[in-house]
Amino acid sequence: MRIAIGIEYDGSAFSGWQIQDGDYATVQGTLEVALSKIANERIIKCQVAGRTDTGVHATEQVVHFNTTAKRSMRSWVLGVNRYLTGGTISVLWAHPVNEEFHARFSAQRRRYRYVIFSRAIRPSFLQKQVSWESRSLDLVRMQKAAQFLVGEHDFNSFRTVKCQAKSPVKTVFSLEVSQRGEFFYIDIEANSFLHHMVRNIAGVLLMIGKGEADPQWAQQVLDEKDRTKAGKTAPSGGLYLTHITYDAKFNLPQVISRTII
Repeated sequence: MRIAIGIEYDGSAFSGWQIQDGDYATVQGTLEVALSKIANERIIKCQVAGRTDTGVHATEQVVHFNTTAKRSMRSWVLGVNRYLTGGTISVLWAHPVNEEFHARFSAQRRRYRYVIFSRAIRPSFLQKQVSWESRSLDLVRMQKAAQFLVGEHDFNSFRTVKCQAKSPVKTVFSLEVSQRGEFFYIDIEANSFLHHMVRNIAGVLLMIGKGEADPQWAQQVLDEKDRTKAGKTAPSGGLYLTHITYDAKFNLPQVISRTII
């Protein structure tokens, strides 16, 4: 039987999603142990919609796994959460799927939100949940710059040198910058993302918001196709994976979350 589950997690507690060599706490490793206990199987291996880096959060990551265990969907949710102690990972929903479904390869779109806290004084309670910027930001300048990055482009300037993607060409369906009080939000949806792509886009928009470059600089960085021509990579703590879009035929019980912070 193949089961899809939606999970949320606080990435500050983990060295990313993927299991690594060495004594590192990972989302994958922690989740697989809990699933295996409920299934009473030696080990359950998970496939994920999108691997997140150290410190990156998720409000709805999608995972699938295969099992011979017979459990109700309610039992998968409540039972696994019972073993996910510490409150850093929670299973939100579980849904049976056929073998056609694959958490990664069936995904059509992915949505991220980057959260910036703009205030002269650093935050005391949100240090690992937001990116802090002490200087004032110009929302309109950031919004103008964002529009240069919408569409199908070569995003080579916005990926890390360690990125293993076969092609730097991605389609950004939407890139919106908004503000609520001292919080700035960068919401981006694309068919898929390169390694550090969202954080590098956030770094460029931050420089433009601070007045260090004109909005048109975003287009220039894109055209250069050279990572060294872009700005600094924004910190991981402000990044959240918020939604994965699948074909409606899978009937997954998903909800797009925009209520972060």
